[in-house]
Amino acid sequence: MTNTIEIADLDCIYLSYDEPQKEEFWVKIQNMIPWARRVDGVKGSDAAHKAAAEASDTERFILIDGDNIPNLDFFNLVLDFTDLDPSYQQAQYRWKAINAINGLRYGNGGISSWTKTYVENMRTHEASDGNKKTTVDFCLDSSDNLYWSMHDSYSTTYPNGSAFQAWRAGFREGVKMCLIVGEKPTVEEFRRNAATRNLNNLTIWHNVGMDVEYGAWAIYGARLGTQMTMLTDWDHNQVQSFEYLAELWDKIKHQDKYIDLEANTLGDDLRLKLGLPTSILSVEQSKFFKRHYNADKYNLGPLVREMDVIRKHEGW
Repeated sequence: MTNTIEIADLDCIYLSYDEPQKEEFWVKIQNMIPWARRVDGVKGSDAAHKAAAEASDTERFILIDGDNIPNLDFFNLVLDFTDLDPSYQQAQYRWKAINAINGLRYGNGGISSWTKTYVENMRTHEASDGNKKTTVDFCLDSSDNLYWSMHDSYSTTYPNGSAFQAWRAGFREGVKMCLIVGEKPTVEEFRRNAATRNLNNLTIWHNVGMDVEYGAWAIYGARLGTQMTMLTDWDHNQVQSFEYLAELWDKIKHQDKYIDLEANTLGDDLRLKLGLPTSILSVEQSKFFKRHYNADKYNLGPLVREMDVIRKHEGW
């Protein structure tokens, strides 16, 4: 295998479903990346990724979600595998994105790179065999640990094209960040064992975003997802069903006049029963937080893994 791969030599697939901005973003991506291809409207996360793999002529390909706008300089990068373990050429990468709602910088909604072989063989989400590690996410699918969270950020995700999209984005993260290795913990386990980074991201979803359109819906959705997962007997596996989420939305969307009150009520529950900090930041406070949250963050290289940065920082 070659020791280097230029990102510009890889097929680039734009994967859209029902994102309100998908046509607008597709035009922007075509202007930015003339060789991009599109897969649209495929039901099911596993099936959609398999359709994207099928659309690629290159074994490794780049995947852009329907609410994501890449940084143009990403396509000037080179993946240099010289002196790296062979697993780097086999792994799947998820680079971070900056979230337009709350400023978070992590893998959710970010650009990813897959191999056709891996995608064709994975079984996640609606295709999962029931394994709790694969029902609601990709990150725990690989038994050989070849799905990697990367350190760098090369795009911005905009999951707030509508009230529904913002609420759904918050709700899904409000659920998934409660899980420990894909499983729902007890309240005691959550308090004792939840990963610090997940908790930090979760509380930002719960409290930041009032400065953007539909940000209040994202905050409410995140708080509701956490409350339903941790404080009720609701089946959290339903979070992977977009049909279920649409039905749930139909039941609550009329609450737009009372959304702040509803979010605060949920916040009281999360604070008292889970020990989570709940204090929704104002418009100006949200702007201030987002500006300074990303002020000291910078890229280290496209093949730098998040786990390696953490280990170095913690002195492993």
